[in-house]
Parts: sequence; structure tokens; C-alpha cells
Amino acid sequence: MIQNAKIGVVILAAGSSSRLGYAKQLVEFKGKSLLQHAIDVSDLLEFETKVLVLGARKDKIESEIDLKEFEVVMNENWEEGMSSSIRKGVLRSQESENDLDHILILLSDQPFVSKERIEELIQVHLDKNSQATFSEYAGNIGVPAIFSAEVFYDLKELKGDQGAKKLIHDQNLDFEIVKFEMGNFDVDTAEDVELLKQMEEE
Repeated sequence: MIQNAKIGVVILAAGSSSRLGYAKQLVEFKGKSLLQHAIDVSDLLEFETKVLVLGARKDKIESEIDLKEFEVVMNENWEEGMSSSIRKGVLRSQESENDLDHILILLSDQPFVSKERIEELIQVHLDKNSQATFSEYAGNIGVPAIFSAEVFYDLKELKGDQGAKKLIHDQNLDFEIVKFEMGNFDVDTAEDVELLKQMEEE
């Protein structure tokens, strides 16, 4: 329970990391894997439900992380893209707690997500009473993002490789944005991994 609101968190970690060639969820930064970082940051906050969506390389990933209190949901349709994981995560969150007020969505490969960043996102979302609040970085908006219950249905209707920001165009979404300076850094290629190692040494 966060500020009298029932908030669930969903971490999306089902992708195959095809451009990298191995599980980017397990790439290490500052002594822990990127996915473990997302789990550990989430664990610092009192979420009502905690769902981790896995797909490609599920067994290897699951064997190498400490799930804390996260429930693993398998997305057999991970090749469809991010929408299939969002659908799975939202559905399972609602099954676990049918009166959730909001769901926060995180990715497994954003090394600079922090407890403070998530708290700010949640605070703005609750203060503005908006349908959704997105992070903004490098001129784009995306996750981490938090959604109110009134758009859960729309999240479960996403198709293909569509992220949740597609709702902005489709649903005339009432949304807020919060700046996240390093949010655009994620890990998709060997070059990204190398850059991450350089940042670790700075």
C-alpha cells in the first residue's frame, strides 16, 4: 500500500535479446544483473502485487536471480512483442488483487532506474490523478510508467510490438510526464554492454 493506493508492479523481461545474442536481463552492472536491479528497486517499495513476466530463456534467467516476493508469469507468446507481456502482467496482477488502483510497468534493462525515480513517478501520478504517467527521456516518453485502473482494459487490448504509449494516440489518454535523464539508456547490443562497463568504471 503506497499512500493509501493499491499499486501493483509488473517487470517485463520476456524478450529474447536477439541483437545481443544472450540474455540481456542477466547483464551485470555494479555487481548485479539488470533484472536483479529492477527487482531490488521494486522491493524497496510496498507494492500490493509483484509480477515478473518471463519468456525466452526463462529457466536460465529464473535460476540466476533472487525473485524476492515476485511471482513469475510465463509468456509463451513473447515473440509477439511487448504487448503480450503487458497483457499477461496486467491480467495476473488483477487476478492476484482484483481491486488494484494502479499498475507500474518497468523494464528489465534500464540500469538507472532508482527508488527515488519511481517514487517521483508515483507521486506525480497520484497528485495529478491522471490516467497514466510516463517517463520522458531523449525527447521520447516510455517506461517506467504507471497506469490507473480505468485503462487496465486498454492495456490488455494492446497487440503486436506495441508499448503502452500507443494508448496516448488511440485513447486520447489523460497523462502526465516525469523527466528521467538516463532513461533512454537500455541494453540491446554488445556496444551497449561495453558502454555500460565504461560507465561502471567512472
